[in-house]
Amino acid sequence: MKKRRNHDAGFKARVALEALKGERTVSELAAEYGVHPTMIHQWKKSLLDGAADIFERGGKTAPSVDEDTVRSLHAKIGELAVANDFLSRKLKPWTGK
Repeated sequence: MKKRRNHDAGFKARVALEALKGERTVSELAAEYGVHPTMIHQWKKSLLDGAADIFERGGKTAPSVDEDTVRSLHAKIGELAVANDFLSRKLKPWTGK
């Protein structure tokens, strides 16, 4: 059984743009790039659906994060760091390091 491949966004965009140009068939592109034609159709549809977002005014805004959430996450990181340090000191006799 083949392992599933993850293609990066640039690759998907390049293939979808070639499919939009219409100079070659989807089957030809699929054979050249080694992907299933259905994937090319999905990437092409995603490109067309998301194209309008590029031209929206104001661009994208960063999502707001609640300060209480940030504080609680920093506290959790601190707890985990202390626990990690404690466990690493306790395991030293058994690991020989």
